[in-house]
Amino acid sequence: MKRRDFIALGAAGLATAVLAPAAQAAALNYSEGLVKKHLAAGDTVFLDFKASWCSTCAAQERVIKALMADNPAYGEKIVFIDVDWDQFGRSDLVKELRIPRRSTLVALKGDEELGRIIAQTSRSVIKDLMDKALTAAS
Repeated sequence: MKRRDFIALGAAGLATAVLAPAAQAAALNYSEGLVKKHLAAGDTVFLDFKASWCSTCAAQERVIKALMADNPAYGEKIVFIDVDWDQFGRSDLVKELRIPRRSTLVALKGDEELGRIIAQTSRSVIKDLMDKALTAAS
């Protein structure tokens, strides 16, 4: 194998590894009115109330990403929205949904709350909530 072929193959492999996660639906960053807009459109919404410094939030995020990698239907059928706790922890959304703290995950469809998880990082518990959201989205 020639040196340039080796480099080209290595670069292609690296690009595939880096771009593959980007193929999954990325979570939207919350802004005022975003949740209501998606719910009014009939979407199923999965809210992740998180902070960049929160280790529980980071653990939840790793589980969510792994589940999405295992089942791409989550990212295709559910709208994931990240809510920055430091910026929106006192917002109307937090008050309306009575979110007690960061590291809270909530699934919504229309006017109905499908479920919520507070400060749990168990793969099976998070998967159950994501499965409820997926069922509602189908």
